[in-house]
Amino acid sequence: MNWKKEGLTARLIASFKGLIAEGVLLPGCKLPPERELALRFGVSRPSLRQALKVMEIMGVLYQRIGDGTYLNRDASAVLSEPVEFLILMEGISHHELFEFRLILEPELAARAAERAAASDMAELRRALKLMEDNTADRKTFVEADVAFHSAICKASGNRIGQLVFAMTHKGLLNSVVTTASLAELGHAISFHKAIYAAIHGRDAEGARRQMIAHLMDAREVLLRGGPARLDEEILGRIRPIQRDTKAIPAEQR
Repeated sequence: MNWKKEGLTARLIASFKGLIAEGVLLPGCKLPPERELALRFGVSRPSLRQALKVMEIMGVLYQRIGDGTYLNRDASAVLSEPVEFLILMEGISHHELFEFRLILEPELAARAAERAAASDMAELRRALKLMEDNTADRKTFVEADVAFHSAICKASGNRIGQLVFAMTHKGLLNSVVTTASLAELGHAISFHKAIYAAIHGRDAEGARRQMIAHLMDAREVLLRGGPARLDEEILGRIRPIQRDTKAIPAEQR
């Protein structure tokens, strides 16, 4: 291939997309050695390495030390970093995330009530029990809370819904951490029990209604908590970055 150097990385990435689309590369497969790939694409190994590194950062590929490079099985890993940057750079608020959750999760809960398998119900029970057993440990409680909602997305049987949830996982995690720091945890558990009961009872409308009630309540908790308290907590965690001021021109300090 006679490619100009400009845009070479993007063209290599497009070629990898083609190999995946054609089924030449399958999720979880090990990539051929660098030498073989470089010959296949007609590029130098340094150029190939640059494209591989970009795809590794994107989450498309991962390295096994001493073994080789693999195509990721988890599609959500490909989306997590760009979406996290989007949330940070666009200044997306907790309130916008809750609005998004109100659009997405009630419908997924309704479908989970219709489609959940026995393994899905077991996963929901495990997450619920972990929440009940860890009201004194907010970190574990929050992880179990997110796991409960993730299990509902999985039980819905809609893979796009699962991917979207996984994409926004860190933003959702932050919103759950915030509300958990402001609310009495037993109160949150009661909503999760109601959602579980509706899904277990195959009550789609009930699951939708209970999820809406839960998210509306969490949003109200967030509003009542007040930005001042949150800002104080955030500022308490910020630490200045140590810089070598000698290396920085005086006018830029």
